[in-house]
Amino acid sequence: MNPDKLINRTIASAITNAMRYLPVVTLIGPRQSGKTTLCRRLFDTLPYVNFEDVATLTEVKTDPKAFLGKFPQGLIIDEAQRFPEIFSYLQVAVDEDRLKGGDARRFIVTGSSNFALLQEVTQSMAGRTAIETLLPLSVRELTEHGIAATTSQLILRGGYPSLWTADEDGRQVLLSSYYSTYVERDLHQLINVKDLQVFQTFVRLCAGRVGTEFNASSLSVEVGVSVPTIKSWLSVLEASYVVFQLHPYFSSVGKRLVKTPKLYFYDTGLASWLMGINTVEQLDVHPLRGALFENLVVCEMMKRSLNAGDQPRLFFYRDRRQHEVDLLEEQADGSVHAYEIKSGATYRQDFFTQLSYLRSVLGEKLTLSQVLYDGDAENPQKTDGIINFRHL
Repeated sequence: MNPDKLINRTIASAITNAMRYLPVVTLIGPRQSGKTTLCRRLFDTLPYVNFEDVATLTEVKTDPKAFLGKFPQGLIIDEAQRFPEIFSYLQVAVDEDRLKGGDARRFIVTGSSNFALLQEVTQSMAGRTAIETLLPLSVRELTEHGIAATTSQLILRGGYPSLWTADEDGRQVLLSSYYSTYVERDLHQLINVKDLQVFQTFVRLCAGRVGTEFNASSLSVEVGVSVPTIKSWLSVLEASYVVFQLHPYFSSVGKRLVKTPKLYFYDTGLASWLMGINTVEQLDVHPLRGALFENLVVCEMMKRSLNAGDQPRLFFYRDRRQHEVDLLEEQADGSVHAYEIKSGATYRQDFFTQLSYLRSVLGEKLTLSQVLYDGDAENPQKTDGIINFRHL
């Protein structure tokens, strides 16, 4: 993709605004989601270093204070998870700048693994950094760039920028490379896996469970490892921004609700590739297309919050009587917006059944309820709206 044709990222305004008030911005998110490109584009006057470079990493580990002192304006530090201790030295540097007054240095730090990295950030940089998360491209970002794609194409391609310049064969090559280069490498850095093939089986089984409650015991039996191992592997996938868990909504509803979170992938392209779905024709008849569509929409809601510089407050609702609403978004004032996600393009009256039930449970606390579906027509006869998911 040519530099003059780069896709504009919605989160850019949140990042530049944060930099007006804080000396450090920490940008986290999956590998290859566009963090480096965005930072170098927004702050093109700052020097750039990458801790994946062995010589640079050796230099900074040898004398971190002297290394930072080489950059009187500040700099962009890429892949900081390779040396998360850098945040302790950044704390000293920005505090010294405050004491001296005048023009303070500005630092942009990126990272793609959120275990030790976020621990160091929260311990060392309180009040000194904004933490922003860049996920792969949103549907809105693709649309605003002029990329026209069907819903099935959006699911298959996902949001990694490189996937939108590749053909169908290139998609498979790139996703295979992404998985082996980043996911498996992060795995080896974080935990010791004796049998990589067994772990690969676990990951593929997770892909086949998108949108369902995560059952560690069931996976333990299928994979042939212990429940603690399953939970450890899941935490690695979460730390590497491969999967996330959507937790059930509990507030003031009582103890009748299920307590198990649901599993989703940060990118539907990777999830569908892990399922062996590689063409639109395969996807359109696949029994899990609806689950992948739900995954796509949940990710869109998450991206909407993160791209605005906010932390998502997303949940699902399910009680033991099997009443379920796909997605709840808690607002800052405690009110709730609820969404049913439907992969069909044809409106049906029963789309609103579960939303109506939830209104009877939450009452005035539920201030918005909508059906997000794959059709175009709205239903003016309903008080609650039905909209195409692309209009989020």
